[in-house]
Amino acid sequence: MTTLQPSAATGPRPAGPPARRARRSWTGWGFIGPFVLVFALVFLAPLGYSIYLSLFRTQLIGGTTFVGLDNYQQALQDSQFWGGVGRVGLFLLIQVPVMLGLALLIALALDSGRLYGKDFFRISVFLPYAVPAVVASLMWGFIYGTRFGLVGDINDAFGVKLPDPLSSDLIPASIGNIVTWEFVGYNMLIFYAALRVVPHSLYEAAEIDGAGQWRVISAIKLPAIRGALVIATIFSIIGSFQLFNEPAILQKLAPNAITTDYTPNYYTYSLSFSGQQHNYSATVAIVMGVITMIVAYVVQLRGMRKGA
Repeated sequence: MTTLQPSAATGPRPAGPPARRARRSWTGWGFIGPFVLVFALVFLAPLGYSIYLSLFRTQLIGGTTFVGLDNYQQALQDSQFWGGVGRVGLFLLIQVPVMLGLALLIALALDSGRLYGKDFFRISVFLPYAVPAVVASLMWGFIYGTRFGLVGDINDAFGVKLPDPLSSDLIPASIGNIVTWEFVGYNMLIFYAALRVVPHSLYEAAEIDGAGQWRVISAIKLPAIRGALVIATIFSIIGSFQLFNEPAILQKLAPNAITTDYTPNYYTYSLSFSGQQHNYSATVAIVMGVITMIVAYVVQLRGMRKGA
């Protein structure tokens, strides 16, 4: 009786020599090494240094001393900080839906193929995104001016008295208008790109079933770009919590309406550069970063759950 021996060709292959495996490992690190180095220098190192600063406190008497979590306890009880958080929270609840709604309407109009000169219209809507935030804030600040800007010229030309856009009551809407003007084109491009990859077979099937345009939008287009909607919402929320340029520029034009603690980022800037409270400024920045991360993560979870 003949016993069949396992063939070397069908058996498990022996592992390569240790030197070859080590060379493969180092080859992989050679590809990702530059990214890891840049990531550590521009992200991990500043974050670690900020955490280090937040654990100390510098005083005129006693110098710099280790205080542990005392700065965080102070931040959690800081009414100026939480007032800024409340303002940006209210700001994003109103401004983000308006901006994303406009961007979605424009993207749907471009995707419909019924808009005349859509290429020019698309570039025109996206163009404000190329304008730096500082320049945009300065431009709109002079437009808002009642003594030297467009509002003032209209008042003088027609003998009317328009509401002051830089007043305490209207300054949130004025800032929201600037942010919307800057970023509606950016979000429009995200939605439009997502709409362009929707399979045309879905539209053909809907046409055969006799579905109208509104039915196609609600049943096909919006569900197909749900991921893009979630991403744009998260980016917009993060951007709202990081609001700084617009109030910082307009503060010179409306000092009574915009205080140095108007937003958390502006408050952090004022603490560091005007108050020389670098340690407490780092603490406020870290707390605000954690709040932003939690809110963005909750929005992502809700978006993914609805998309399931």
